[in-house]
Amino acid sequence: MYKYYSILISFFLSFLTIQVTSAQVIVDTSSLTLQEAEKIFLDNNLLLLAQKYNVSAQRALIYQAKLLPNPSFSISHGLYSGTLNQFFPVGSNDETAAQLSQLVLLGHKRNKQIKIAEANVELTEYQFFDLLRTLKYTLRNDFFNVYYLQQSVKVYEKEINSLQQVVIAFTQLNGKGYIAEKEVVRIKAQLYSLQTEYSALVNQINDVQSEMKLLLQVKSNKYINPSIDSVTITALDPGKYSLSILLDSAYKNRTDLLIAKSNNNINQLNYKYQKAFAIPDLTLSVGYDEQGSFLNNFYSIGAAIDLPMFNRNQGNIKSAKMLIGNGQATQKSIEATVDENVTRALEKAFEQNKMYRNIDTKFSADFENLIQQVLTNYEKRNISLLDFLDFYDSYKENVLEVNTVKFNRVSAFEDLNYYTGTNFFN
Repeated sequence: MYKYYSILISFFLSFLTIQVTSAQVIVDTSSLTLQEAEKIFLDNNLLLLAQKYNVSAQRALIYQAKLLPNPSFSISHGLYSGTLNQFFPVGSNDETAAQLSQLVLLGHKRNKQIKIAEANVELTEYQFFDLLRTLKYTLRNDFFNVYYLQQSVKVYEKEINSLQQVVIAFTQLNGKGYIAEKEVVRIKAQLYSLQTEYSALVNQINDVQSEMKLLLQVKSNKYINPSIDSVTITALDPGKYSLSILLDSAYKNRTDLLIAKSNNNINQLNYKYQKAFAIPDLTLSVGYDEQGSFLNNFYSIGAAIDLPMFNRNQGNIKSAKMLIGNGQATQKSIEATVDENVTRALEKAFEQNKMYRNIDTKFSADFENLIQQVLTNYEKRNISLLDFLDFYDSYKENVLEVNTVKFNRVSAFEDLNYYTGTNFFN
């Protein structure tokens, strides 16, 4: 039996060694405030950089739309004369003809192309800001999530260290009759359970850290240690802004709604552009014919235009009109979504803020003061094993719940920022 406990102790010690070793993989810890993290994000994020290139590419298409069609030039010369049995005849026996033509766009097609190109630039810019809004929301949530998870990890570390001391002390007394073996096993089982939960929590932090490091584009061996302004966070108040103000801001700044409006504008412009294609374009030309006409050295001027008898672009016009209806319906759907998002986010912020305000700030401090006393009293056998373990579980659960409430409250304010498109709570 004694051999079994020795093996169990060795297992726990090796488990702790693994934890320490895995922690040593992190070679560089960076303490960042939220503002510093956002600055790094704006400077380094590759997705934002890629979208900036896309905006520049769309701007180049405005320049392209302003360019006039190229003129067309053609020239021909006699290849072979059957009469003279001669290739490339020259002099009075040759024939040369040339023509220069220019396409003239009618129906203001060029101006309409420019307007569509400008609208596409506006759309791409809104897509950039929508990507920025989404990634920034993810970064801020990850930042606070890591911070509050780290506070929970500290509780596990404190409890694990305390129980390790008990295990070591009890191991030294094992076999001397002072401590029942089942009590030692129960303590070790509790320690193992805490270490398992601790490992799962550390893995959760590392997963969020991984996402945050991708957003910041920092090296994988960096560990980001969030630093928050607790005074500012405590002062957050969902009643600071009315629902009407939040909704008004959302309608002005929600980039997904601006994207829908921009698409609707592009559909309107495209409809006018397709109607312009019902008007055929004009081709003007000047020509020269050396000897192929009724007189030599013949100079000509001409014009050509398609007759809109069969194809007046009817299908494209009808399609463009249907897209207008599609865009209007999409815009109304997003507007309804904006209303619901902001209203629910404000309700959630009030609910989470109420839960946070109901937390007794002295409660956690009292637990902190009592935990060492409980440990000492248990070692002196003044309290039972069940009372000792129950207090540890209560302490742990209390801290975890408080940290969850704090994170959910901050996350609710971040939801309001995200759904209104404005950093009301920063």
